[in-house]
Amino acid sequence: MTSPSTLARSAEQLHAPVSWTRAQWLLLMVVCTVLALDGLDVSMVGVALPSVGHELHLGTDSLQWIVSAYVLGYGSLLLLGGRLADLLGRRRIFLIALTVFASASLLGGLVNDPTLLIATRFIKGLAAAFTAPTGFSIITTNFAEGRERNKALSIFTTFGASGFSLGLVVGGLMTSLSWRWTFLASVPIAVAVVVLGILFIPRDKPSTEESGHDVWGAVTLALGMLGLVYTLVSAPEKGWGSVATIAGFAISAAVLATFAVIENRVKHPLIRFGILREGWVARANLSAIGLFGSYLSFQFILTMYLQSVLGWSPLGMALALLPTGLLVATSAPFADRFIEKFGAPKLILTGLTAMGLGYVLFLRVGTSPNYVLDILPSVILLGIGFALAFPSINVQATAGIRDSEQGLAAGLIQTSTQVGAALVLAVTTALVSGHDAGSGTNSAAAMLDQYRPGLVLSAAVAIAALLVAASPARRRRSLAGQTAG
Repeated sequence: MTSPSTLARSAEQLHAPVSWTRAQWLLLMVVCTVLALDGLDVSMVGVALPSVGHELHLGTDSLQWIVSAYVLGYGSLLLLGGRLADLLGRRRIFLIALTVFASASLLGGLVNDPTLLIATRFIKGLAAAFTAPTGFSIITTNFAEGRERNKALSIFTTFGASGFSLGLVVGGLMTSLSWRWTFLASVPIAVAVVVLGILFIPRDKPSTEESGHDVWGAVTLALGMLGLVYTLVSAPEKGWGSVATIAGFAISAAVLATFAVIENRVKHPLIRFGILREGWVARANLSAIGLFGSYLSFQFILTMYLQSVLGWSPLGMALALLPTGLLVATSAPFADRFIEKFGAPKLILTGLTAMGLGYVLFLRVGTSPNYVLDILPSVILLGIGFALAFPSINVQATAGIRDSEQGLAAGLIQTSTQVGAALVLAVTTALVSGHDAGSGTNSAAAMLDQYRPGLVLSAAVAIAALLVAASPARRRRSLAGQTAG
């Protein structure tokens, strides 16, 4: 529990000017660059999929797994990755995982076997499951809570969002050379960051507060999350009512229930469930599910709409979405000031409102839209909404959490974004695939009618997240939590 003296220091820091040393700036740039690489990797590969399929003779189902394998590895081990960083040392875990990420990127850009290519994507997802929450907790344990940490976290999360948004443009440029460059481009950057990380990430000692070896908890958590994410990403192909899908959900639920029983009985649990009752943790995680799930699903629909209905090229599509990435990227220097002035909860509400409005406005598009009048308003609203809500959600998710559980809190919020994205995207895919336009033709109007249920779902998920964020807090344990009301 946060002591009165700690709250007083945090209150003073909210108004103190942020003055970082050169070492702090370099530390921040190291972890921010890695998160940006994660975002770039996902979106660049998405643009390159048609070229990959053409060269390696892959069908749509196989191409889906190039993306899904990454999500499978990433979403299944995020919680475990963040917690192991707390228990084994953040610097060590971060550098090892980044080295694995670089190696898998190099191998993926050189192979010709589709199975091996998909395997490298899974390995990269596993590596990112350790670098993302570990980088997050490195920041929260090296920057004091308050304005200093808010500024660092806002820059960190904006780098990730910008990497994903701008990766569409970079991916279009790389694909014009060769799809292999979408895999290889990150290798020299990752290697350079490993060297810089060795120099500038401070050595830290593993947590001794909860150092018990919860082996069975770790095993059941990893297996349960792996089964859940696999079932989610494969359900559209196998069918939501199929025996395989139902069995997958049932087995995953049973394994995760076993994990919960273990955590409630062991002396030193891997995850302390009581953390969900602190401050904004629960609401922040639910908001993250709605934010990221709706955003990725909308982007998936928009990508198909621009290419299949309007016939745009991948690079033209990327440029159409560029304003969103630019708004998110240019907001980095000011996000912490907005959080300090208005409070993270208000920015979360404002951001989710803007995104919901953007989705609703896009429902009016037709087969011959005017980009400036019909598409650009939604693109701008999404950029504003994401820039306000995403860093604010991450700040609220870790505010007031003790250092020994920062990796856990970071893992929770990262898992919520990824599992939420996988869930909403899987439902969106099922809606799009299962909604037959009725005419049996491939006309633009028929295809747009097929995509529309997915657009409605994105809007509904964003509005649901807004309602969750607006709900009253049950408990306030930190300074940030006290300002949330």
